[in-house]
Amino acid sequence: DVQLQASGGGLVQAGGSLRLSCAASGVSIDSLAVAWFRQVPGMLRDGIASISNTDGNTYYDDSVKGRFTLSIDNAKNTIYLQMNSLKPEDTAVYYCAATAAQTSGVMFLVRPSYADYWGQGTQVTVSS
Repeated sequence: DVQLQASGGGLVQAGGSLRLSCAASGVSIDSLAVAWFRQVPGMLRDGIASISNTDGNTYYDDSVKGRFTLSIDNAKNTIYLQMNSLKPEDTAVYYCAATAAQTSGVMFLVRPSYADYWGQGTQVTVSS
């Protein structure tokens, strides 16, 4: 049974940092394409960072490029999202996702339907 367990959200002031974690069980992370999405009430779930399992490259949405970093620790089977210089508009529920299919990182950002597995979501709130 594959599970993704997300954690690390919280309340932070603008300009601060948080690191989200997504621990995988039942599957090896290094075989997957992985991504982070975020969602605010009433809006679609937006892809913000992904790693492809076709070319190993990392992709970012323009809204987070230069501030957020997605990384993987294969030994811990865990995905991370380091978030720096946080802004109030980063406030959202953040979800990790993964797929075993060979998936372009660029496409995974815009196609959340590609995900086979989802974490439960973790709330990030950035105060001004």
